[in-house]
Amino acid sequence: MLRRIFLALPAAAAAQTGQTSAKKAVSKKGSAAKTAVRAALSAKERVNRVLRGGDADRPPFTFWYHFGLEKYPFDRHVKATLEFHRKFRTDLVKVMSDYPYPKPKGKWHELKVDGNPFPEQIKALDAINDGLAGRAHFVETLFNPWTVAEKLSSKEEVLRMKNENPQGLLAALEIIAESQTHHARKAVEAGASGIFLAIANAQEGVLSRADYAKFSEPFDRLILKGVESAPLNTLHLHGDKVYMDLFYSGWPAAAINYSAHATGVGIAEVRQRFSGLIIGGVDEVKYRTLTEAVLKQQWQMAGDAAGKRFVLAPGCSVPDETTDEEMLRLTKAIKA
Repeated sequence: MLRRIFLALPAAAAAQTGQTSAKKAVSKKGSAAKTAVRAALSAKERVNRVLRGGDADRPPFTFWYHFGLEKYPFDRHVKATLEFHRKFRTDLVKVMSDYPYPKPKGKWHELKVDGNPFPEQIKALDAINDGLAGRAHFVETLFNPWTVAEKLSSKEEVLRMKNENPQGLLAALEIIAESQTHHARKAVEAGASGIFLAIANAQEGVLSRADYAKFSEPFDRLILKGVESAPLNTLHLHGDKVYMDLFYSGWPAAAINYSAHATGVGIAEVRQRFSGLIIGGVDEVKYRTLTEAVLKQQWQMAGDAAGKRFVLAPGCSVPDETTDEEMLRLTKAIKA
């Protein structure tokens, strides 16, 4: 009897060992499959996942830079944009849009609605869409109508007109907004995933809350409303004294990009009020001096505060003097 028991033990142990090995093999296969899925994420899918509030292999990241190509044909703009994306391996392409709004022959505010105010930019977007081949989202930058009016004249002239001829200014801003809405629709038709609307006047020292509500908000909304079905409309809230609370809800935009470092408004505070995608966390003002270790720290702090709906990015463009080596630090920090 004892002999039979002892003889059975090695067989049982072998069977158990076989089961354990099989389980380990299955476990390894499962882990390998998960790793393969994570590794297979394209930049576009990574952004899609965080946009839905889901898990990704890592947070998406992006940053941008003024190329200074507004005086050149669209093909140089396209080349610079695609090369930048490929070199720094960004997950979201923020297309710079520095071509000027067309000036009228008469006074700056004597405008007519333009169905295609930025034709070179539309050509560029078509080519960028072809170059990305569906592997990454790209968003088209637009400066809001107030800023366009300043570019057509000057900051002082727009403020003077606001005070002396408010109806004339409102009429001009509405025409600019309608023209920009045409452009926004063409941009989305060209493949853009949304409009990155730069709003620099919703802050103390530029406009009061009442003046922003009268002279800017209706026109900013008009543009975004024109492409409200786009998945990645983004409010770029520029400045250090932004009226942040005006933008937390009720806008046809999925994302907010702002500078936590310049405003002093923490990402945790924004997350309490805003449920959409937060794009930010990196200090753009001090960017050139930030080490990989500091960039990782900013990423971790911002990511913890923002939760899953988060894209790591600076609060605005990195300084024009930033070198390629300095820009590569962010890529290395997040992909290490």
